[in-house]
Parts: sequence; structure tokens; C-alpha cells
Amino acid sequence: MAKPTGFIEYPRQEAGHRPVQERVKDYFEIDIPLPDDVLIRQAARCMDCGVPFCHGAGCPLGNRIPEFNDLVYRGKWKEAAENLHSTNNFPEITGRVCPALCEASCTLNINDDPVLIRHIECQIAERAFSEGWVVAVQPSHKSGRKIAIVGSGPAGLAAAQQLARAGHDVTVFEKDERVGGLLRLGIPDFKLDKRIIDRRIGQLQAEGVRFETGVNVGADLSPVYLRKRFDAVLLAMGAGQPRDLPVAGRELENVLYAVEYLTGQNLVNAGREPGMIGGFVSAKDRIVVVIGGGDTGSDCVGTARRQGAKEIHQFEILPQPPDARRNPETPWPNWPRILRTSSSHEEGCVRKWCILTKKLSGRVNRVEELHGCQVEWRQTAKGFAPVELPGTDFSMKVDLVLIAMGFVHVAHPGLVEQLGLKLDQRGNISVSDFQTSEEGIFASGDTVEGASLVVRAINSGRQAAKAIDEWLKNK
Repeated sequence: MAKPTGFIEYPRQEAGHRPVQERVKDYFEIDIPLPDDVLIRQAARCMDCGVPFCHGAGCPLGNRIPEFNDLVYRGKWKEAAENLHSTNNFPEITGRVCPALCEASCTLNINDDPVLIRHIECQIAERAFSEGWVVAVQPSHKSGRKIAIVGSGPAGLAAAQQLARAGHDVTVFEKDERVGGLLRLGIPDFKLDKRIIDRRIGQLQAEGVRFETGVNVGADLSPVYLRKRFDAVLLAMGAGQPRDLPVAGRELENVLYAVEYLTGQNLVNAGREPGMIGGFVSAKDRIVVVIGGGDTGSDCVGTARRQGAKEIHQFEILPQPPDARRNPETPWPNWPRILRTSSSHEEGCVRKWCILTKKLSGRVNRVEELHGCQVEWRQTAKGFAPVELPGTDFSMKVDLVLIAMGFVHVAHPGLVEQLGLKLDQRGNISVSDFQTSEEGIFASGDTVEGASLVVRAINSGRQAAKAIDEWLKNK
């Protein structure tokens, strides 16, 4: 283990953020990395407990967390990087955007602050890049088999790398102009600088992965063509169907899905002129309401603040979680349902819970008012459900409404319908060992599981790659 008494001697020290008044003026990453000496002390807090829940119950990838913490403490950074990359294709990404399920399940988190696992992971990966340890890994042999991957999000990219290293010829098709999926278009630059993605894409290309961008499979390219040209196909398009807000006035202008709004700003940051982006909307000098209290809603808050919004409100229909370290309803080692304040919230917004949006209204086809009420969650004949509270109706002026209510399932029109794939009860693609109802067609990530976390998508892509490789060998 790192240091037997480390967790007693050293308190947890968070990585810092750039000052609010500075960071809201740009879209650069906000985190300030800890110095090496501080990071080593944080690694020393790892107890190397007999049953590392962080590794098993917490991390979907099964990262060997006590091992790389010990290696960091002993100054063996290269070995730590090798250890980390053995289970995680993109630790520099999960080290930035993962909610750190591992830290919630850390044994030290039972009665103390958990080990700073996520930031240590990120700094191991950054050290590996800066030292030149991240290099292209070439396969020992070529199989002669061709595999198509549809979608270049975390699941598709992880699968592509694993399959290329197994000796297969891999082509990734991406409908957008640049590779990355929602990593590139849906996550703000202040959380994930897109040069981080480009750096890793360079490694994949050096390993032989080919990328075909601007290709919408199912529209520009037929499934028949894929079947004829490739030995196997992996669908990794993600859960592209957003959950809508079924209220009157939804059709008004300036009522957008969160992903549309975030994509627009990310494209501007990448050098695109706002006028060249269809549907681009800025929050400058506007009253903004974000409907949805999750991470995507928080990203909208941070983006609107940087665009110069006049006011920002975030509404959540669920009750406010307890403002405590641990919720008895979600005991350790489960992910605790507690009140979380993101860096975007710190930059300024009004947050409200138990708010139901009932209607939107406006003139000349533009949204001008939001009409809602407060609700109380009660046990009903249909289960736990929100019930409107009499006398709580309200209306407020609004110039921009952003719907951040999550995604329901993979988009069905196009490729999924053309292939005639079997779906599960939630509308996701149904699979058995990652193979769909059509032989040779596989699926992974949010396409199968519904909207989830980047770390789960990477794991799903890795497992799907293993299933495809074994299927091809048996075939």
C-alpha cells in the first residue's frame, strides 16, 4: 500500500478552480492541477483496503485504483500510466468529466473524505502524454477482417482502439464533421478542452483506425453497403432521442434542447461563425430558464453565464436532495443522492426544486413567458408521482428556455428502422452478448443502455470489442 498512516496524516485536498470572475470570460478549462508533491500526499491516503470497493463496486471499468495510487506515491509514474491504461482507454477524459463513482464507494468515505481518485487519474494520464509514454500500439498480426463502427463517442472510440489492436481493420463513421460525438459537441470546453480529444484521436489513427466524418449511415450510406463491405458492424450512436417537454408553446422559437444549445457554442469555440450554424442561439442579455437539474442542465448554466445572460434559472421537478454528506436512502458504497453544487452553479444561477412547467407562451412565435407551479411528491395509485400544490401557480418572463431533461433512447428513424432491429421495453437496441437481433450487427454504449456515463460507455465499447473479436474468431 502507499503509506499505512497516510489517510490519518493527510486531509483530502481538492484541485482548485480558476477564479469565477476570470473564468466566466472565456471557455478554457477551469481546473487548476495540484502540484506533484501534493498529489503524492493525496495518493498516500489510499488505505489499500482488503476489499477495494472503488475498484469493484465503484468503477465500471474496474480501474486498479489502489495499485496506481501506490505507484504514484512511490514516484513510479510510468508504471502507474501503464496500469491505468490497461483498463481505461481514455483516462484523461474520465479524469475530467466522470462523476467519480469510485470516490463515492471509497472505504475511507464511510467516515471521512474519500481519496482524490479522479484527479490523480487525470494527472497520471497528463504525465503520460507530457513524457511521451502514450504511443501507438501496433497489433502482432493482421486478421484481414473489416469492422465498421457507427458513432465516434466514447463507446465507439474505445471499441475501435481495442479492435485495431486485435489486428482488425476498423473504420469509424461519424455523421458530424469532427470525431468525438457528444464528447466534442455536448460537453462544454470549460470542462473538456477539445484538444484533449484530438490528441487521443491522433493515437487511434496511428494505430490504423480510419475515420469517415460527415457520413450519416442510414441516409448517406445504406446498411446493405455496410453488410457487403464489412465482416461486422458495431452501432455506437448513443441515446440520441432527447426527452421532450410536452406542453403548449413548446414549438415557440428560443425553446431548445440543451444539446442543440451546447453544440452551437462548441462549434463557435471551434472556429465556426455563429451565422453559419443553423439554430445557434446566444443567451446574451436574456433571461434563461434551464429545465432539468442534472449535469447537462449545469453545463447550460455555465455556458449561458459565459454568453452574458441577464438571469439564469434552473428548475427541477424532483425534490431537493438533502444537503448532507450522506443520504440514508443511498448508503455507502452506493452513489449518494445528495445536493451537489457544480462549478457552473457557483458562477451564478437561481435553483428551484419541485417545479412543474405547465405552459409556455409568447407573441410573434417567440417565447416570452413560462407558466408553472410547485408540486409535492406523493404515493399515488400509479406510484410515487408529483401532485400540483393549489395556489402555487406562477408566471415569469423568459427569453430562452433550454430543455435538459435527458435522453430516452437511441434514435429509431434511419439506421435502426432500416435494419429492423429488435428493441427493449425502453426503446434501446436489444442485444445478447452485444449482438443485436441481426447476425453480425453489434451495439454498445448508450445505444444499448440508454443515456449513461462516459465511463460506462467506454467499458461497454471495450466489452463489445471483445465480443466481436471472439465472434469473428469462431466464425
